[in-house]
Amino acid sequence: MVRTTRDPSRTLIAPAFLAFAAFGLFWGVWGGSVPQVRDQAGISDGQLGFALLFVGAGALPAMLLVGRALDRWGLTLAAGVVGALGVVGAGMALTAFSLPGLCVGLALVGASSGAADVAMNVVAGRAEKTSGRPVITRAHGLFSSCVLVASLATGLAFAASLPLAVPFIAVACLSLTAGIFMIRTLRTGVVHGRSDNRSVESSPTTHSSHSRMMMSLLLIGVLGALAFAIENAHQSWSAVFVRDELHVDAGPAAVAPGVFAGTVAVTRFCISGLKAAHAQAILVAGALAAAAGAAVIAAAPTLSIAALGLVVAAAGTSVVFPTLLGIVSRNVEESHRARATSIATTVSYLGFLLGPVYVGLWADAVGLRGAMVAVAALAVGLIVLAPALLHVSGFGRRPPAPGPGRCQPGGSGRRPPVRARAAVHRSGGR
Repeated sequence: MVRTTRDPSRTLIAPAFLAFAAFGLFWGVWGGSVPQVRDQAGISDGQLGFALLFVGAGALPAMLLVGRALDRWGLTLAAGVVGALGVVGAGMALTAFSLPGLCVGLALVGASSGAADVAMNVVAGRAEKTSGRPVITRAHGLFSSCVLVASLATGLAFAASLPLAVPFIAVACLSLTAGIFMIRTLRTGVVHGRSDNRSVESSPTTHSSHSRMMMSLLLIGVLGALAFAIENAHQSWSAVFVRDELHVDAGPAAVAPGVFAGTVAVTRFCISGLKAAHAQAILVAGALAAAAGAAVIAAAPTLSIAALGLVVAAAGTSVVFPTLLGIVSRNVEESHRARATSIATTVSYLGFLLGPVYVGLWADAVGLRGAMVAVAALAVGLIVLAPALLHVSGFGRRPPAPGPGRCQPGGSGRRPPVRARAAVHRSGGR
């Protein structure tokens, strides 16, 4: 079991929020800097799409490895990977003067970003389960708020003709500061511990339930991948779209990702109190809004119409991944939380990786407006698949109400027997 020396609300929630804040600041700087990164490297849109593949090349193995590392060595590892992200991002900005240089830099960014992504979601998931508060959605809302702040600051920096490296160096300093505070808090507040699984691991029933859980996590990951593909398509390409299609200057264009992120933040804070029983309806409604928003952007004749489309698309995509992550958090055991989170997040991250690449390929073929139509098609796919995959995974079913003293779905305060845990894996949210 995990032993705490203080209230879990204070020892876990604060580090979770710090991690999401640092993560948001980094990606806000990145989103506002994409046109400048492309221009500094001297590459085309299609080459930029190719370079973005290296984010995933670094991220995917790191995401799978960090889950096991967190389960084994504890949450303090999260502090290190959060600090590393900012440093690696600054290094990328200082060296990306060609396509090969950008590819190497983005591979390192992907590794540190993927590890940080899993780690901060594990911290948030454990904080939500131990405190009973909606930590995950609020943390994701904070992430989006920081993306907004960072993208606005980045736009101001470029409007003042500052070099590309300046905003990245600033966010590196902030990431290191967050990492230092996190490691101090996690070391003093939480002592890592693991449940004894020896008697369980030898049981044939456990292997069967583990296989079912793996399949459920993969299906949830597919939905997350579609959501992330849509979200990062807008986050990575909205500044380019505004600049190239609507002929807006670089400074104001850098604000476009901020409009998207600001809407995401507001929406996530607004829906954080919704009950888990509404998860499927939230997913479908979010996908509908995402499809409509992308269609508006594709046809937008002016900046104001494009901004309206970004707002609608952001409101839709914002609700999907936190809802899916909450479903996962409610259906896993504490001793395997990091590995379960890493599996679902890694599959979802494929969409985060491929979404911008998808737009780049379509942009080369039919232009950026046609690429936005292709993004709307992804949202339509999410509408169709969400109810079906939730049902097949078993996470779409409503379990019995938890009893007194219950510390995890499907069990009492003590560790449940194997058959009870297998039933938990087949059941859904709270």
